[in-house]
Amino acid sequence: MRIYISTLVICFFALTVNAQEIYDLKRCVETALDRNFNIRLVRNEQQIASNNATLGNAGFLPSLDLNAGYSGTYNNPNQKFTDGSTQKNNYALNQNANLGLNLQWTIFNGFAMQTNYERLKTFERMGEINTRLAIENLIAGLTAEYYNYVRQNIRLANLRYAVALSKERLRIVEAHYVIGSKSRLDLQQARVDFNADSSNLIRQYETLYTSRVALNRLMAVEDVSQEITVTDSLINPDQFLQEESLWASTLKSNPLLLLSAKNQTISELDFKNLQSRNYPYLRLNAGYGYTLNTFGSGSMKQQDYLGFNYGFTLGFNIFDGFNKQREQRNAKIVIQNRKLQTEQLELSLRSDWVNMWMAYRNNLELISLEEENLETAKENYEIAIERYKLGDLAGIELREAQNSLLGAEERLLQAQFNTKLCEISLLQISGQIESYLE
Repeated sequence: MRIYISTLVICFFALTVNAQEIYDLKRCVETALDRNFNIRLVRNEQQIASNNATLGNAGFLPSLDLNAGYSGTYNNPNQKFTDGSTQKNNYALNQNANLGLNLQWTIFNGFAMQTNYERLKTFERMGEINTRLAIENLIAGLTAEYYNYVRQNIRLANLRYAVALSKERLRIVEAHYVIGSKSRLDLQQARVDFNADSSNLIRQYETLYTSRVALNRLMAVEDVSQEITVTDSLINPDQFLQEESLWASTLKSNPLLLLSAKNQTISELDFKNLQSRNYPYLRLNAGYGYTLNTFGSGSMKQQDYLGFNYGFTLGFNIFDGFNKQREQRNAKIVIQNRKLQTEQLELSLRSDWVNMWMAYRNNLELISLEEENLETAKENYEIAIERYKLGDLAGIELREAQNSLLGAEERLLQAQFNTKLCEISLLQISGQIESYLE
């Protein structure tokens, strides 16, 4: 049974040592930014907003149309003239053809064009912020998964070490059992503990595999199961984050706050757009074209025109059922709501911030405590294994020392990982998550 389990462990290990891609965090992020589908989609949306931010779309530029047309009538006219004479024609064909250029241009519409252009430019900037938000979310998620993959590799090493310790204990018990200084119960218990540790190791290979797939998926790698090796073998959180500077950066650079401010700007521009209806409008129209008429009856057979026409329209809405006033009052309420939403968002970010900062500081203290515990657990195990070899310590007490060592390693690893997650969240909230690209 022991040989069978060892063979399974070796097989799992062999699956991870094939030709592997080597990644550091920067390469992972750069690969994801280049390939991730969500980033590509949001960049396309940004390009659409940029394409829309033009003077023509805002209404500043005229429209020029080329028109051509033809029409005809086929009648039997019966005409009676004032001198009493009459004329009757059968199947008279009258035709009309025209070709021309027509220009229409709004010269003034109460500053609505200027407001529309500013509105389109604001949407363009919102597209840039949305892209940045998507990038920051991707970097944060990928960085967390990267360090989770590092953590699972460390756990794998710890469990391998646990299996090695259990194997050594089993070897010692077997040697003592042969000479009769250990009972069969001791041998069976050592074998059970070795099998349990081997089982944990096998399950850890599965956990590591799942993390690897998640990391490859975030990078949009075609083969999500591809073998990868990360350059980091430890989790080293930044222990020198500055609370005041990060919060100041949050108020200045947080993309959610920036988007909320832009939404407020859009509401204010919508209000200005409605106010433009309080002014008159002036529109220019002009045309140049050719018209041909042919007649199948009467004294005139053909008539054509070639020339230029122009004109302007000046208008002002006097009354529209008080709709302008109603819409403007509602627009003011929308502006107030946008301000309230911004204040609510800032309060929510502050709440998340203080909780995250407290967790960050607490986990830093836990790291120091667990590092000390780990050193103590190592010393305890070294003492315990020596006493066990001398027959001065029961197997169950050695197992407790071994479990204490493994538990100390796991708690330290968890504290380091939690601190790193807090660090990632703090940098993301403050708009500095892209520092991982440096």
